[in-house]
Amino acid sequence: MDKAPDAFRTISEVAEELDVPQHVLRFWESRFHEIRPMKRGGGRRYYRPQDVDLLRGIRHLLYGEGYTVRGVQRLLRQQGHRFVQNVWQAGAPQPTRDEQVIDEPSEEVEERRAADVKEDFSSVHPTSASPARDAQEHPPRRLSSAPGRLSNEQIRQLETTLKELIDCRRLLDAASTGRS
Repeated sequence: MDKAPDAFRTISEVAEELDVPQHVLRFWESRFHEIRPMKRGGGRRYYRPQDVDLLRGIRHLLYGEGYTVRGVQRLLRQQGHRFVQNVWQAGAPQPTRDEQVIDEPSEEVEERRAADVKEDFSSVHPTSASPARDAQEHPPRRLSSAPGRLSNEQIRQLETTLKELIDCRRLLDAASTGRS
C-alpha cells in the first residue's frame, strides 16, 4: 500500500526510499539542524514531505555531487534549505563549482592538521600502567583559535572529541596487553 504524497514517513521508509541506512539519516540529523523530524513517544521519528526532500537534496549533494558534510552545511547557510530541498530535482538550479572547491582544504592545511594530530597522540604513552597518571602527565594540548577560524564552542567540541579518542586509544592498548 502506497502512502499519500503528503503523508509522514518513518525512518525505515525514508531510508528505503533514499537507499541509505537508517543510521546515516540519524547522523545527518545530528549534522544538519534543518532536519527536524517529528518525534513521538519512544523517540520514533516521523518525516514530513519537506524533510524527505531536504534529505534527498543532502543525499544528492553528498553522493551525487561529491560534497563533504561541511560543504553541504555551507550551502545550507549560503543558499538556504529550500535550495537544498530542490537541488535534487531535474532542472533545479545547481551550485556552482566554485562553491564546491572552496570546501576543499589546501595541502598546507592538511599537513598542519596531520602534524597537530601526531603531536596530540604522541602524548599518549601506550604502555602506561596508569591512564589517569598518564593523562595528568601529558594533558592534551589546547587547540589555538586564530581569529576567524574556529569558535570557542568548536574548539571545546574538538578538545572533547580528542580526549575521548585518547581514552579509546588507552582502552584499546590496555585490552591488547590483557589489562582491564
